[in-house]
Amino acid sequence: MDQVLFVVGSQPVTLAQALAGAAALAFLLLVAVLRAVSRTARQSAAEADEQARRADELEERLVDLARTQAETIGRVQSMAEVLAQRQGDLARAVAERLDASSHRMGESLARASEATHENLTRLNERLALVDQARASLGELSGQVMSLRETLSNKQARGAFGEGRLQAIVADALPRDSFAFQHTLANGRRADCAIYLPGDKRPLLVDSKFPLEAITAFREAQTPEMRKPAEARLKADVGRHVKDIAERYLISGETQDVALMFVPSESVYGELHEHFDDIIQQAFRARVILVSPSLLMLAVQVVQAICKDARMREQADLIRTECGKLVADVIRLRDRVGNLQKHFGQVNEDVAQALTSADKIAKRGERIEQLEFEADGPAQAPHLPELLPTPPLSTTLRGAAE
Repeated sequence: MDQVLFVVGSQPVTLAQALAGAAALAFLLLVAVLRAVSRTARQSAAEADEQARRADELEERLVDLARTQAETIGRVQSMAEVLAQRQGDLARAVAERLDASSHRMGESLARASEATHENLTRLNERLALVDQARASLGELSGQVMSLRETLSNKQARGAFGEGRLQAIVADALPRDSFAFQHTLANGRRADCAIYLPGDKRPLLVDSKFPLEAITAFREAQTPEMRKPAEARLKADVGRHVKDIAERYLISGETQDVALMFVPSESVYGELHEHFDDIIQQAFRARVILVSPSLLMLAVQVVQAICKDARMREQADLIRTECGKLVADVIRLRDRVGNLQKHFGQVNEDVAQALTSADKIAKRGERIEQLEFEADGPAQAPHLPELLPTPPLSTTLRGAAE
């Protein structure tokens, strides 16, 4: 054991020291190995724990992923169902709207067709009216031409004026208030004589129509042409006024004034607008120029005067009839009062009968419900003695008498 194996530096190394050193070295190596193994084990354990933790986390993530996937699948299914429902609702709404649109379109087309048919019908009617108006216009133009030809003849023009005069007077006055072609004591014959109530003197009306003079005055374009036309018109109208004043104003036989009837409103307007001196001359000669409208007004005044005179003549008869009417009204009032008394008595009797019927009905209800009174024997109810009511026919007959 003390054998020197080698020398390290100046220190000899024996076998025992070498063994001891080898043992120490082996021990150190063992400790180092153990430490390394321990460190490796700890690292392995840590890695295992880390892997276990990662495995747990991964498992949890997988579970969360599975749950999320399940929720996603459920949501997708819900969304699919909702989308399917929405699609169905949309399809149904689209179908309903299409049906409604089709219905409205059909109604609109029907209404448009009816409106078009009505418009076409109205158009046909208006076209028919236009055809009638055209035919009437043709007839009217023919009548105007015929009227023009008629008015161009003095005799025909005079007959036209007399016809208008007779139509106006005959339509408004009673037959005994006028006379046509009245002959005076001097042998002159007036176109119309109107009699006023209480006066035997007639109001004479004569028709004059200065058509040629008024036509020449209207057609005159220059002052040089208008002057002779004005002179001619004044001369013609003045001659007519003079003839009427001399022929139809007879003291004691006719009225103090006479009427000159101009059967055209336009001619009368021209005279009043441009020839006031002629109108004043006629007034001074006690001749009043009247148009158809003014003659109608005068005839209506005469009609009112005739009506008032007849009412004054019948005043006594009207007073007598009014007295009889008042007596009839008083008699009617008395009879209505008697009838009211009879109806009042009938209403009172009916009210008493209804009161008795109500009492009987209440007593019957108490008997039906066995609600008898305990105080002594029941007494018969005292019914009021009803007055005998006369029949309705007798009542009405008495009221009428």
